[in-house]
Amino acid sequence: MTILDRFFKGDVRALSRLISFVENQAPDYQKLLARLYPRSGRAYRIGFTGPPGSGKSTLVDKLTSKLSKEGNKIGIIAVDPTSPFTGGALLGDRIRMQNLAGAKDVYIRSMASRGSFGGLAATTKEVALVLDAFGKDFVIIETVGVGQVELDVANTCDTTVVVFVPESGDSVQAMKAGLMEIADIFVVNKTDREGAKRIISELESILELRREKDGWEFPVVATVAINDVGIEELWSKISDHQEFMSENGILQQKRKNQVKIELKEIIENKMKKILEKKVFSGLNLEEIAERVLKGEDDPYSAGERFLDQADLFD
Repeated sequence: MTILDRFFKGDVRALSRLISFVENQAPDYQKLLARLYPRSGRAYRIGFTGPPGSGKSTLVDKLTSKLSKEGNKIGIIAVDPTSPFTGGALLGDRIRMQNLAGAKDVYIRSMASRGSFGGLAATTKEVALVLDAFGKDFVIIETVGVGQVELDVANTCDTTVVVFVPESGDSVQAMKAGLMEIADIFVVNKTDREGAKRIISELESILELRREKDGWEFPVVATVAINDVGIEELWSKISDHQEFMSENGILQQKRKNQVKIELKEIIENKMKKILEKKVFSGLNLEEIAERVLKGEDDPYSAGERFLDQADLFD
């Protein structure tokens, strides 16, 4: 029996091996994804992002426990900073999700960001596809928590949850133009701390205009995840958002946009490889740099010359 046969029969070890194959971008990994693609599209993707230390892992832990007890199959992708020594995930989220150890039909994968921007690892979308094809009902993605630039999660997930803590209050306005605009649901976690009411009030004020414009309520959910406070309400709002998008045709359009973005990225990566092979391999950067410094050439003209000479699609 091949590893793919075992995967289709629900073998978790086969799942782990295929994820490693994809994550490491092994030769022909895209051909594997092409085999899996027809079996994907059923899982609902939920993204959790927000500043480091806001309790995202605990929220994911508690929410997953609830979904698992209700008979759902869940895959978790936890993106962490890269270790400068091993190149792997610096703080594997499995450590912070001890409650899920041994939970039925829950699979957790820690991925290293490996220098990727946007809060996700380079192959997060592809790993999510593998989990989807494996038969997961939900794929939950927790980002590395790098700040305002985590736009990738909104382009990957169906529902995006942004998590704050009371101490985030002073920075909400600063994040308004970035992190604030990707969220479908806002969570203020650790609301047993001082300042919780203030940040909730700030968020409600900021969201008034957006609610009128988009038609969705953009709820602000207060939680104390470590004590299971607010988890039921959070799940209720996620379910409401899924229903809202399905009823208004937004979910289908969103997934179409996700496919378009993915297709564009695939083409861009292919073009980059073509450029590296056809242009950069024959480009003597050292010689050109010397000529430019001597005033005998300029980088713009040199670039144009090489592009004109290179037969990119030969």
